[in-house]
Amino acid sequence: MSRVMITGGAGFIGSHLCERFLADGDEVICVDNFITGNPDNIAALLPEQRFSFIHQDVTQYIYVKGPLDAILHFASPASPVDYLELPIQTLKVGSLGTHKALGLAKEKGARFLLASTSEVYGDPLVHPQNEEYWGNVNPIGPRGVYDEAKRFAEALTMAYHRAHGIPTRIVRIFNTFGPRMRTNDGRVVPNFIMQALRGEDVTVYGDGKQTRSFCYVSDLVEGIVRLLHSDYDGPVNLGNPGEMTVLDFARTILRLTRSQSRIVHRPLPVDDPKVRQPDIRLARKLLGWEPKMDVEEGLRVTIEYFRGRL
Repeated sequence: MSRVMITGGAGFIGSHLCERFLADGDEVICVDNFITGNPDNIAALLPEQRFSFIHQDVTQYIYVKGPLDAILHFASPASPVDYLELPIQTLKVGSLGTHKALGLAKEKGARFLLASTSEVYGDPLVHPQNEEYWGNVNPIGPRGVYDEAKRFAEALTMAYHRAHGIPTRIVRIFNTFGPRMRTNDGRVVPNFIMQALRGEDVTVYGDGKQTRSFCYVSDLVEGIVRLLHSDYDGPVNLGNPGEMTVLDFARTILRLTRSQSRIVHRPLPVDDPKVRQPDIRLARKLLGWEPKMDVEEGLRVTIEYFRGRL
């Protein structure tokens, strides 16, 4: 049985990972300070003997008694609403938090997996985006606090791998959706669904021709687990290569919710990526992984979750 620590384990993706490792028979230590995580996401896990929770900011020294086999570093604000409101905390968790988590991995001889992001590609000039692309990021723009925090976290992770021999994994996560996203998350999936369910105008930024690729959370979790158990040290894209425009996505949400809401357009935010589509050939080759969940089926499950939150 493995002993796994997940920082940001009360967050959207982190809580699904906690459940998955428990289901696989592992012992799970969840670390979160609830800045963007939600206690409700892990409430059902608390009675489980193999689950424990540490309430802590990971930018501070992390103490864990006993051995650790793996550390998955998922602590970070992850939506524009969050990191524009918490810019310094976002930079600190990407730098200091990653440093503390890597230090713990070094101390315990644990495998380390970093949750990075497609945002390291910025507003890409290469399409679709593959792992060899270095990105097009504005380091001093408002989104730069998140983009550069993750780029630094990747550099620090590889430095620990090269200098200390720590077995590291880096997952570059593309747009992911599913139950436990926050209703006020600010990202396109919860925004559109909540506006549609409430009968409010559905807000599309710009002309809506910018593209995104949406992956259901259970597919992402499967890819992360496979990557953790692989022998590959470099970054790997995980996401759904099925690309669609934001405007088409809004229309899909309206159809699935049977909402009478109208679509309205607002100015495009600064440095908002015009395209986003993962090249997952590496994940297919290394991990035998690709998304299985149909996007519309995943949206139906997610819509029912949000309907319950109302």
